[in-house]
Amino acid sequence: MRYSWTMAKEIERKFLVTGDGWRNATTSTTRFQQAYIVTMADRSLRVRLMDDSRAKLTLKIGKNALMRDEFEYDITVEDALDMIANAVGVVIEKTRYTVDHRGFVWEVDVYQGAYEGLIVAEVEMRNESDRPELPAWIGREVTGDRRYSNQRLATENLSGELCHGLSHSA
Repeated sequence: MRYSWTMAKEIERKFLVTGDGWRNATTSTTRFQQAYIVTMADRSLRVRLMDDSRAKLTLKIGKNALMRDEFEYDITVEDALDMIANAVGVVIEKTRYTVDHRGFVWEVDVYQGAYEGLIVAEVEMRNESDRPELPAWIGREVTGDRRYSNQRLATENLSGELCHGLSHSA
């Protein structure tokens, strides 16, 4: 099998979601199983299974919460399932919804499983100086708060801290 890959700079901001105004504006929906194979302070190797039909292996390098190098490779579903079975920590389950808002694409992640009730939105930017207009359903920014990184969610049990008191009606 021939593997394809992409390399890019990931520049994104992350926010908690406080309302459900995004639901009527979604343009796509994808179910994820996401697992970490290797985690370190400045890098991670993760596997994602999307809608049980396609998979990617992603290497992220960098300590900056706003911008990191990202290398992504298509892999077989079978390889992804084998890697997920050997994951470090918790396998993250979430549904991602995309929402177009004022020239930017927002990704709203609604977590299931251990993080049921947690809803986080990310906006990817072309450069660090971009200032996307925040939709009305956006709450507190958590870009630099490592507790909300998927790597930390997978390797530490933060469900009690991050999901306590949240509505479970996502």
